[in-house]
Amino acid sequence: MRTQNSKAFQLGIRHGIPIMLGYLAVSFALGISARNAGLNALQAGVASLTNMASAGEYAGFQVIRERSGLAEAALMTLIANARYLLMSCALSQKLAEDLRAPHRLLLGMTVTDEMFALSVAQPGKLNPWYPYGMFTVSATGWTLGTVLGVIVGNALPQRLVSALSVSLFGMFLAAIVPKAKTDRTVLVLIAVSMALSGLASVLPGIGGWSSGMRVILLTVLIAGTAAVIRPVREENADEP
Repeated sequence: MRTQNSKAFQLGIRHGIPIMLGYLAVSFALGISARNAGLNALQAGVASLTNMASAGEYAGFQVIRERSGLAEAALMTLIANARYLLMSCALSQKLAEDLRAPHRLLLGMTVTDEMFALSVAQPGKLNPWYPYGMFTVSATGWTLGTVLGVIVGNALPQRLVSALSVSLFGMFLAAIVPKAKTDRTVLVLIAVSMALSGLASVLPGIGGWSSGMRVILLTVLIAGTAAVIRPVREENADEP
């Protein structure tokens, strides 16, 4: 069992390296926002290490900058990060039924867009040590980037920061393309999701929502429809 956990942890570290590089660039810009809000490097680093959410952190830093109350900061962060509730529910279906509560709680810290995509793409039940490995390197890059953003500020050209963040999009493609090649349903859902996501961003009304709220709406709509039309059978389900 220890050998399996060790292999899963090492695999998570390898898969987490591209995420770390992307996080390093994205969180650098976040660190600049933290500095503008009056936070020092230590405070911004702790915020990133314990939050790991760009939209939520940015909203929180803006609330701090405007000197608003704690209740408003908590509400803003909840709204910006609400999509992670859906991701956690989906990820729970990949866990063994006898997995203990401490592991389930720790796994909640590993739920980001990128790490969720790679975790659900793993075959069979998810070994918790796999996302632990990803989180170890990814959180390091995210926290370090935030700290450097506070310390260095605007020293790096914006073009360089944007170019480094492209690695996150490459990681997403690497996570979904292999599954789409073998499962036509997944391929269709990817195409539908991209089309509806682009449409939702420009539609009157819904286009003004936060990206997190649009993700929640589209996830419930698309995933719910797909679950009814093409339900996934459990691996251990009895044959009819």
